[in-house]
Amino acid sequence: MCGVTPPVEPRTLVLGGTRSGKSRHAEELLGDDAAVRYLATGRRIPGDADWDARIAAHAARRPVHWTTEEVGGTGLAAALARPGPVLVDDLATWLTGVLDDAGAWDAPVVPAAVDAAVEGLVAAVAAAPGPVVLVSAETGLGVVPDTRAGRVFRDRLGELNAAVARVCDDVVLVVAGRALPLPAAGAGPGATTTPVAATGGTVATATPAGPATPAGPATRADPATPADPATPATLVGPGDTAGPADAPGAEVPDPDGDVAGTPAGVPGAVLPVTGAAAGDVAGAAATPASVTESDVEIVPVTVGRPDSRSRREAVALVEGLAMPTGGLGRLGELGVWLASCQGACPPQAPVRARVVLLAADHGIAANGVSAYPPEVSAVRATAAAAGRLPVTVAARAAGATVRVVDVGLVAGAEGAEPGWLVSHGTGRIDREDALDGERATAAWLTGRRLADAEIDAGADLLIPATLAVGATTPAATLVAAVTGAEPVAVVGRASGIDDRAWMRKAVAIRDALRRARPHLRDPLALLRTVGGTDLLVLAGFLARAAERRVPAVLDGLAVGAAALLAEELAPGAKDWWVAAQPSTEPAATLVLEHLSLVPVLDLAVRTEDGTAAVTTLPLLVGAARLLAETGSAQDTGVLPGDVTAPAGAGR
Repeated sequence: MCGVTPPVEPRTLVLGGTRSGKSRHAEELLGDDAAVRYLATGRRIPGDADWDARIAAHAARRPVHWTTEEVGGTGLAAALARPGPVLVDDLATWLTGVLDDAGAWDAPVVPAAVDAAVEGLVAAVAAAPGPVVLVSAETGLGVVPDTRAGRVFRDRLGELNAAVARVCDDVVLVVAGRALPLPAAGAGPGATTTPVAATGGTVATATPAGPATPAGPATRADPATPADPATPATLVGPGDTAGPADAPGAEVPDPDGDVAGTPAGVPGAVLPVTGAAAGDVAGAAATPASVTESDVEIVPVTVGRPDSRSRREAVALVEGLAMPTGGLGRLGELGVWLASCQGACPPQAPVRARVVLLAADHGIAANGVSAYPPEVSAVRATAAAAGRLPVTVAARAAGATVRVVDVGLVAGAEGAEPGWLVSHGTGRIDREDALDGERATAAWLTGRRLADAEIDAGADLLIPATLAVGATTPAATLVAAVTGAEPVAVVGRASGIDDRAWMRKAVAIRDALRRARPHLRDPLALLRTVGGTDLLVLAGFLARAAERRVPAVLDGLAVGAAALLAEELAPGAKDWWVAAQPSTEPAATLVLEHLSLVPVLDLAVRTEDGTAAVTTLPLLVGAARLLAETGSAQDTGVLPGDVTAPAGAGR
């Protein structure tokens, strides 16, 4: 971490859990000699003696020549505009006050005032005239109730921390009184960090191994011809140069500061070195001839959020329509979501929705974990290609187009596109890895290429799904691994299995979880070990779609599990998704809770093939048109009247 004495004027963010020593470390960074302005954001709570004692303890250890200012709301941004050095303690309590003042805890949509306050604070930190040290609670290191209010706080705090970190020179994580400098965004695994005891002084800045090379757009074949899915947009060789700054894939900030396009190091962006071509599977999707899948490094980096300016405009638009306050309910929320994803208010109705169905086989299906035999995966793919499955019928009714892609069938299927094949089936996850490292990377890249192909062809909404028999077994295993749930808590009836099959499935998940334990902190390794080809492709597909700012509808446990891992590999991707419905699978409920997604419908559809997601399309179209075509209260004269008016007035 850079020094905090002039002429350098850094901005430092200190993160940590409850009682981690983060506040003490922040105080010691500034030293005893400087005349620090201490900005206290915690509100005093009448009658809370414990809270008063904490405030008094913090004040007692500060030097007497420091000045304390109790600030909150927009007052914090104003206070940062005055000369420093400044210590802000802390952002979590500041955010709590902002959410309180905006009435956000029970609001169907978080009020625009919250976004405005956060953006004002971030701008103030970036423009602060003197050294600034900010303290905040790191999301996940404290106890947050699993309620809607708790999820709102957790999500907003995570977003606030990330936004502040982007404008800070240094970010430090304090654990057990020891400070760990965090590498800069995009620094990658080559960055060096050194734990430092929280005993004052400066901390060495984490240094990346070398400058990142921005990824230019790769040349792609016509999307209608998937014969060459071999050049993912984010493959950059050691001798490659970046494309033009305004080309798709270049890092271009949008007017609100979000990152659009695909810079190097974004989720799934890959930095390969030269080598022999990969692919011993006939028809398998391959990387360029100079690259092997095992040479590819997948670097997780945060995805830019949907456009907050358009979101605020859409919230204001909904509030001004000719209807009672909150009259549109969830439809209004969907319209606001579409506006933020499109970066336009009012939003356009999605008219080029694309359903992508993946065909694959899972080795664990041979263990009798499904009501259907393994060969039915190929049968389902053939039926889908012929337009005979529920999802394809629903798609025709909703005006969506369907694509059936073979990414991992043992013997192929009539009508399924074979040019994207990654593997012929997978290993039994209770005994062996689903895929080797090379195939796992190939599957991730294939998902990204599929998303690119659909988006380049004009898709404005994506619905991915899998047709694989037995997919809920690896999916439930992944959910248990990520959430820490017990095997019996994630096992469902899926395809309608009986009690004996349920027990076989529970045992398979238990044994697979044991194999997954060494990889709990490595999402890609989890997918490789206890996932499957289709799940990896789905994860890459969802991450890439979010990266390219195209929304997707999630449906079913398999897609949900893939989304869970995609969010791990591409933090922030979940903002680009909406959940179609709750699933009867218990693991799917955990997915929705973990991603803080609220289902649009509850039709109890159990096909797990995207049918429920397709049925949301008319609602999304209607939500967009409601915002675009409904008159305002002022224009129509539909205004609330005098509540004391006589009965019948205004009718």
